[in-house]
Amino acid sequence: MAAYEMTVTVRTQYLEDQSNPDASQYLFAYAVTIKNTGSVTAQLISRHWLITDANDQVQEVRGLGVVGHQPLLAPGEQFEYTSGTSLATPQGTMRGIYFCVAEDGEQFESKIPEFVLSLPRTLH
Repeated sequence: MAAYEMTVTVRTQYLEDQSNPDASQYLFAYAVTIKNTGSVTAQLISRHWLITDANDQVQEVRGLGVVGHQPLLAPGEQFEYTSGTSLATPQGTMRGIYFCVAEDGEQFESKIPEFVLSLPRTLH
């Protein structure tokens, strides 16, 4: 087991009632679970997201914590939060990095694997 490791999983949802396709506004919610899969207690300090739409337009988002929190997670503990983003196209992707500090002072990065934002498939 790695000493410094957070595992990140994401679920997405298209927010049809808040989107306006005629104005190229597609809103998505994403629920993130961050689990400390390492062997040392660590705190999530900041985030860096890359949000890419289908036209290869990239938005970069940086900031402290997540939704106003900087969760401190003991080994095996997890933190969940929901946030959202807007795209100008019906599909896109997000990926990023969480910057963390372990209680022993070690700094490390936890990769947020790329995930897809997409309208649900409609059957006619």
